[in-house]
Amino acid sequence: MAEVKSPKWVPQLLAWYDVHKRELPWRDCGDPYKIWVSEVMSQQTRIEAMKPYYDNWMRLFPTLQDLANASEDEVVHAWQGLGYYSRARNLRLGVKDVVENYGGVVPHDRKTMESLKGVGSYTAGAILSMAYNEPEAAVDGNVLRIYARLYRIFEDILSTKGRKLITAIVEETLPHDRPGDFNQALMDFGSAVCIPKAPRCGECPIANLCDAYQQGDTDKLPVRIKKTKVVDVPVFVGILQYEDYYLLHKRPNRGLLRSMWEFPSVEGVSAFDDGEQALAELVADLGFELSLQPVLVKELTHVFSHRKWFMKAFRGTLTKSIDRDLPKDWMLIKREEFSDYAWAGPHGKLTELAR
Repeated sequence: MAEVKSPKWVPQLLAWYDVHKRELPWRDCGDPYKIWVSEVMSQQTRIEAMKPYYDNWMRLFPTLQDLANASEDEVVHAWQGLGYYSRARNLRLGVKDVVENYGGVVPHDRKTMESLKGVGSYTAGAILSMAYNEPEAAVDGNVLRIYARLYRIFEDILSTKGRKLITAIVEETLPHDRPGDFNQALMDFGSAVCIPKAPRCGECPIANLCDAYQQGDTDKLPVRIKKTKVVDVPVFVGILQYEDYYLLHKRPNRGLLRSMWEFPSVEGVSAFDDGEQALAELVADLGFELSLQPVLVKELTHVFSHRKWFMKAFRGTLTKSIDRDLPKDWMLIKREEFSDYAWAGPHGKLTELAR
């Protein structure tokens, strides 16, 4: 890797940004709340995909106070479709902290920002630079990739060492007169030109200053060594109807898809072999007898960051065997009420099976 050069490429990148920047509703608004929401939403979600969710969010929770006053269920329901629901829960808690402890003013310094729930180094840097024009770096996967190529860094960008190395270079090259524009320029540049695979070097305004391009190494960078193994999990699902109602279960308030609603299901290695019996025992404890149709009505695969669900869904009918109240994490609702609830990831795609 070459030593950090005088950043001649910075004004060239900013000139490119001035011409090619995306028109986004939270840009150039100077509102730290709107920027905060946009940054959290865009994590793990493409900008174009999240824009309708952002617009709806701002309609429901236009201010910090509105979000702070909202219940967790309301927030999660508004987030439905974006996935990674801990982002929504943490955003709400962080905003409540600002309203209750900072007079409703989003802090101006990194240390305080990073003390807020769900606000890490990247989000803090993005908010501070874009809302307050503070010279703070915002280093995410886009930036790690761009700098690894620009400075021909073969260190694993997923490692602590690699991230620290690149972050130091970003901080050194950050222009103090336009930090917010610079961070946004990197976002747009990484999305449009210096993309993960097959970067568009022919369109790159700084290719003449890119070490990887000059050395013919753009296809080798960045180096990413993944260590997390994705676990395959069979899931047996019952779309179970009692008269005009469907049986739903609320997942535990910790762990994957916490506190979200799902159809009765069985997870685990033996789910496909023992699923019908396990479901029958599950609903028996609730006072029902199960009659499951033997025809598979839908197969679905859903990938999380650390596991992959292989789902098989069957229809079934329930009859009362014992008259008892349902526990608080179970309920019966009509089909037309489905849209009122926050569904546990792929279970929302199974609602179409209800008739």
